[in-house]
Amino acid sequence: MSLTPRQLSLFGVEAREPTPGDLAGLLAGPGQVVRMGGTARVSVVVDAGWRVHVLVAELTLRGLAPTWSPTEVDGHLGVRTSYSTALATLGVAWLRGAVKRPPPGFFLDGRRLRLWVAAAGAPDDAGYTLRLGANDEGQWDQVGAALAAVGLPAALLGPRAGGPAYRVTGRRRLARLGELVGDRPSPAPQECWPG
Repeated sequence: MSLTPRQLSLFGVEAREPTPGDLAGLLAGPGQVVRMGGTARVSVVVDAGWRVHVLVAELTLRGLAPTWSPTEVDGHLGVRTSYSTALATLGVAWLRGAVKRPPPGFFLDGRRLRLWVAAAGAPDDAGYTLRLGANDEGQWDQVGAALAAVGLPAALLGPRAGGPAYRVTGRRRLARLGELVGDRPSPAPQECWPG
């Protein structure tokens, strides 16, 4: 069996080293950021234990100290970083008072998308969905534009259609998503990871 070499994407996970700024991918989805003094903390609520394992590994890889705990919502788990000066820039860029908004020039790449997929990505009958923050309606258009900019134009699903989420459809786009987010982490079920 011979392995065919994969062409590296300019926007894929292999394109650059992981940084705390990658947590912008969590904030594009349902993640939240809180500032305290010259520090910030990022948190996200997830629906499965495998997501916790993947996120803890990804956050640790970025030099952050993650913790997790059950939430008051049935079956959900909260993952969060400790307050860190490494996240201060992210907090300043994303918060307008207490409201989360993408900063001007916001973009997505493989590392950011990988975190979003780990926290809130799931296949469905029509494609692959990336869940959004329920109270973040003011940022949905900008996040959709960032998806389109990396070759993933997606349909916005409103709350009545099972959202809020963006749905990526079509064989080419789904292959592109898989290429961008990289290989499936071992805790993630095969059917849950794009590609």
